[in-house]
Amino acid sequence: MGQITMTVHVQQWQARGEYVSASGHDFFYIDEGDHTKPTLLLIHGFPTSSWDWAPVWDDLLRQYRLVAMDMLGFGFSDKPNRRDYTIHGQADLVEALIDHLSLNQFHVLAHDYGDTVAQELLARRQAGCARGEMLTCCFLNGGLFPETHEALLTQRLLLSPIGPLLNRLSGKKQFKNAFNKVFGADTQPSDEMIDAFWSLINLHGGKHIFHNLITYMRDRIEHRERWVTALQNSVIPLALINGSVDPVSGAHMVARYQQLQCRLDYLKELPAIGHYPQVEAPMDVTASYLEFRRAL
Repeated sequence: MGQITMTVHVQQWQARGEYVSASGHDFFYIDEGDHTKPTLLLIHGFPTSSWDWAPVWDDLLRQYRLVAMDMLGFGFSDKPNRRDYTIHGQADLVEALIDHLSLNQFHVLAHDYGDTVAQELLARRQAGCARGEMLTCCFLNGGLFPETHEALLTQRLLLSPIGPLLNRLSGKKQFKNAFNKVFGADTQPSDEMIDAFWSLINLHGGKHIFHNLITYMRDRIEHRERWVTALQNSVIPLALINGSVDPVSGAHMVARYQQLQCRLDYLKELPAIGHYPQVEAPMDVTASYLEFRRAL
């Protein structure tokens, strides 16, 4: 069984970023690269942070201005202990950053929870009420369709009435066991990576709000028609780069995407890769993303 490591330490990542205030909270973001180049906005997943993009960052930086933020409740951003976390609210905060940085036009690369935020941004674009102009969108593994999102038992329990209790009883061991299940057999995260992911989750008491953040699974059901229609009726190019052995949103999600006749301008399936392709196979993700953009 192979293991992978991250080459950029968490503290180094934090030192490269800064903070912006919106809706009464402070948000961490990184904005790097030549501002004359196209802007690529990267949106992370649950339960991690913008640090997920570190393995692909430097290679993408040669071609793009890169912008990534930690959404509310994640990474280095504030983590209020409240029940009203929503995908719409996170999209509002992403748009606040778009306004703050005056991003008139941008491309999106999203993952997991970030896929759903990107779907909401896409829906707003189609409704003519978006901030800035999204030019393309590329999705990595994520629950684009609630009917194909095979949530882990831990996720389902966090969403249940015993979620707060499970939060209190769970620790790094339980996190590691659940996290390892979504990675490929030959691309398992090292102990150092698990420690770093866990430290970011726990920062500002973040572990204690898991049961609040997990409500995005209900959002996906409630707003399914809006977000699936955004994929089907997209006026901008869409791409999928997907780890096929991901038990949560692997090959079965791609099959459903095609069955629903969602717009798809580019598809790259990574046969031995799990839920975190940008971490497990960063060179493949970068090459595939650049191929998608060159083909347009």
